[in-house]
Amino acid sequence: MKSLLKQILLIMIGISSIFAQGNNSRITIIGNSLEGTREGGKNIRKVIGNVVMKQENVKITCDVAIQDVDKNEAELIGNVIATQDTVIIKTERAYYYGNKKYTLSKAPVSLFDGHITLTAKTGYYYFDEDKAIFMENVKLVDTANTMISRKLTYFNNEDKAIATGNVSLTYDNSFIFADSMDHFRNEKFTDAFGNIKVIDPENNVIITGNELISNGLKKHTTIKGNPIFTQTDTSKSGELDTLYIFAKEMESFDDSTKKFVAKDSVKIIRQNFLSVSNYAVMFRNENIIFTVKAESDKTPPIMWYDDSQLFGDSIFVLLKDNTIDKIKIKQNAFILSLQKDFAKRYNQISGDSINMHFMNDELKLTDVFNNVLSIYYLLEDTEPNGLLKSSSERAKLFFADKKVTDVKLFGSILSEYHPENLVDGKELEFTLPNFTLYTNKPDKNKLTFDIANFK
Repeated sequence: MKSLLKQILLIMIGISSIFAQGNNSRITIIGNSLEGTREGGKNIRKVIGNVVMKQENVKITCDVAIQDVDKNEAELIGNVIATQDTVIIKTERAYYYGNKKYTLSKAPVSLFDGHITLTAKTGYYYFDEDKAIFMENVKLVDTANTMISRKLTYFNNEDKAIATGNVSLTYDNSFIFADSMDHFRNEKFTDAFGNIKVIDPENNVIITGNELISNGLKKHTTIKGNPIFTQTDTSKSGELDTLYIFAKEMESFDDSTKKFVAKDSVKIIRQNFLSVSNYAVMFRNENIIFTVKAESDKTPPIMWYDDSQLFGDSIFVLLKDNTIDKIKIKQNAFILSLQKDFAKRYNQISGDSINMHFMNDELKLTDVFNNVLSIYYLLEDTEPNGLLKSSSERAKLFFADKKVTDVKLFGSILSEYHPENLVDGKELEFTLPNFTLYTNKPDKNKLTFDIANFK
């Protein structure tokens, strides 16, 4: 009986007198048994079996607790479960610091707050701040997103995550990779920095850059830092067809417009088409890409197709079955083409607008409207034979195998022939108004090489 009374007395000491200071900031521990020792001048208590530790609204259960009474700290071992309101933390081993009211786990740890599950190799949780700091193999999962990183700070009350180190975010079947990322779960707002890479498998799209700002509620994303857009698809012929867009800034609107905007120093590459401008828009649902000249632009949008150079105030590219179906040049439209095997001989045509029609990736018809002017160099067999200058209200140029097979002029037609002896050596004196030979054609090989070597 005396032995039993002694055990009860020890447990009562563990319940009350060990920590009885009348202060809620002290932790209390109960369990099946208690061992008390003094090590290095410290009061150490070991509670074993069905351990329950409490401090204010924090409750932790485990198999064993080793308490440093003076420091108001405890080591918690085996089946550790900490709860505070809706927060549940689970691990196999943790340290609880009562004076600052936080816990540290150096074993694999998980946190659940009713909305998200957070796991990692190690982690801190600050109960007064509702803040978790998890490190190594960190993973945050909710009903819509999965975030992975080396380190992640999660603010429970704000539903905010700050992640660093090889960060990835999966949402709506898309992936964002970055060096660091701030993510507000409720607002669906993400701000990511460094080595941005966005992958959209459904549309075969990859976008790289240096900063990403995404507002999920507004369905709007901005990517800065010289972003590159890459979309790989299969053309009607079965060949791979890759679209590249380069710019200083890009915006994506995932609303009903499905609009993609590229701004400043824009370069577009698709098959044998290259384009430069300061503003370009792609409507993904309508398969339309257009570039436009702003009031502040010194040069218009320019496009190169094979040996031809096109420019105008705006250029529309219409796609069909992932191949170019039409190109429309609006206002101050101009096309010039270098005649094969003859330097400085440029066939030219201009008008208010020009429509180019394609079939199986080959130009079949160029239709020019209003105030049409043209210069066309003639050949006698393979020998140069002067040029023909013409004007009309409309012109149609028919093509086969990348060569003009027929030209038809309509309305107010005027033509003027210039013999070869007056043309030879003076080719650049025969140009139309607005003739400009642009030299800023993108280097396709260099640009695609840079993409292939992006890390």
